[in-house]
Amino acid sequence: MKIALIAHDRLKPAFVAWVKKHEAVFALHQMVATGTTGSQIKAASPGLDIQLVKSGPLGGDQQIGAMIADGSVDAVIFMADPLTPMPHDVDVKALVRLSTLYNIPMACNEATAELMVSWLARMVSH
Repeated sequence: MKIALIAHDRLKPAFVAWVKKHEAVFALHQMVATGTTGSQIKAASPGLDIQLVKSGPLGGDQQIGAMIADGSVDAVIFMADPLTPMPHDVDVKALVRLSTLYNIPMACNEATAELMVSWLARMVSH
């Protein structure tokens, strides 16, 4: 499966640590990430192969949205900071809308992301 990984500024360090904690599961899947998030994950987990798109504010959220629309992304883990204003808020809303429209599983908090990782682990064991 191809999993999109995105985290906003204040949440990036915790998200990178969370991905590293689940590195064994992510290693079994393809990943795509927005530029800064993906670069930080690669630095923390050099064994993971991650396709990078642009940084979110530079169009990365839209690039991932296009991948959802063309069927090349199977799930999204998107840690958006609900307490920090986002100058590219419209792009974030579009990503949520596309995930909903195309029935793509999308985790937007750690609790849901944990459920998704459990699901991803089972996907390869069957």
